[in-house]
Amino acid sequence: MTGHEFLHAPGPTHIPDRVLAAMHRQPLDLVDKRLKDIAHSCFADLADVFRTKGQVFIYAANGHGGWEAALANLCVPGDAVLVPEVGHFSNSWADHARALGLEVISLQGDWRHAIDPDAIEAALRRDSERRIKAVLAVQVDTGTGVASDIPAVRAAMDAARHPALLVADTIASLGAMPFEMDAWGVDVAITASQKALMCPPGLAILAANERALRSAAVLPTSQRYWDWKTRMAEENYRAFCGTMPEQHIFGLRAALDMITEEGLPAIFARHRRLAGAVQRAVEVWAEAGALSFNAALREQRAVSVTAVRTAEGIDADRIRTHTRETLGVSVAGGLGLLSGRAFRIGHLGDLNAPMVLGCLAALEVAFIQLGVPHAPGGVRAAIEFLAEPDAG
Repeated sequence: MTGHEFLHAPGPTHIPDRVLAAMHRQPLDLVDKRLKDIAHSCFADLADVFRTKGQVFIYAANGHGGWEAALANLCVPGDAVLVPEVGHFSNSWADHARALGLEVISLQGDWRHAIDPDAIEAALRRDSERRIKAVLAVQVDTGTGVASDIPAVRAAMDAARHPALLVADTIASLGAMPFEMDAWGVDVAITASQKALMCPPGLAILAANERALRSAAVLPTSQRYWDWKTRMAEENYRAFCGTMPEQHIFGLRAALDMITEEGLPAIFARHRRLAGAVQRAVEVWAEAGALSFNAALREQRAVSVTAVRTAEGIDADRIRTHTRETLGVSVAGGLGLLSGRAFRIGHLGDLNAPMVLGCLAALEVAFIQLGVPHAPGGVRAAIEFLAEPDAG
C-alpha cells in the first residue's frame, strides 16, 4: 500500500517522530550520570502528570503488569478487593486479582454506563468486618469507551467511612483528560506508556501516595520484581529491579518534553475537541439505525476512545478489516461482550484534526463500499464542529 498507514486504535497509539528519534541511539553505561539524570527527570515529570507528590514507579511491563504491581504491593492472598464492572478491562483486572489469590467482590455493570458511586458506598457499608482492602476503579475502560467519575468514587468511600485504598486505572485517560491524584484522594494510580503518553508499549507506570506506601511497607513480601520497597533507591539498577529499559526511557523523556511544552490544559482541550468531532460524526451516522454509541450517556463518553456498536447482522470486524487492509486506516475491534459487535476509534495521544478527519473519512468510505447503513454527512458534521471557534 502506498502512502502512510494511519493508526487510530486506543493503544498502541501514534508515536511522534520526536519520540522515535530520541530512541534511535546507543545505550549508555548503567552507571553513567547522564542516564541517572534522564531517569530521575522522568520520575519527577511523571509525578506532575499524575498531579501527585507521591512516589512514582516505572516497570518494564504493560498495563496488565501495572495492575499486578499494584495488587502485589497492597494485598496478600485472602484479602478482598471491590471491583465495579464497567467493561472488558475492569473484568480483566478482577481476573488478575483472582489469580493472585484475592477475593473479588464485583459490582455488576452493563458495559454502557459509568461506575455507580451509590453501589460502591452500599457495598462498603456491608463490609462490617472491613475485609475489603482496595477499590479498583477504571477511569476510562478502553473496551467500552465509558468514562467514570473518580472523585465521586472517593466521595462514596468517604461516606461509607471505609479504610479501603482507592486504586485508579488511568491507562486510557492519563494525559488525555483531567486526573488529580492527590486532590481526588487516589492512593495508587496506574498508567502505561502506549496511550496518551505517546510512547511504544512496554512501560507500566504507577504512582503511590504515603498511605499506600505505608500499607505496602508492612505487607509480607512474597515477590521481588514488583516490590516497591526494593525499588525506592537512588541506584538505577534498583529503581528498575535490574537493567533500565533505556530506549523506552529515552523516548519517554522526549514525550514528557512534548507534554510540558504543550501544557496539560491545552492537551485536555485538544482531546475534547477531537473527541467532539468523532462523536459528532457518529451521531450523524447513527441516524440510520445501524450504528450507535456504546456509552449510553453523552457525559460519560470518553475523550480518548469512542466505541461504536453495530446492529444485528453487521459484522464490526469486517468494517475494521476492510478499513485497515483497503484504506490503510486501523481502528480497534470490540472486546469481550462487544467482540464482533463494535469497533473502537482511538482519538488520544499525538493526534490533530486532519488525522482524525482522515480516519472518519476512511470509515465513511468503508460504510459505502460494504453497504453498511449510515446517514450520510458524518464527516461533514465533524468538519463543521471543528470549524466552530470554541469547539470542544
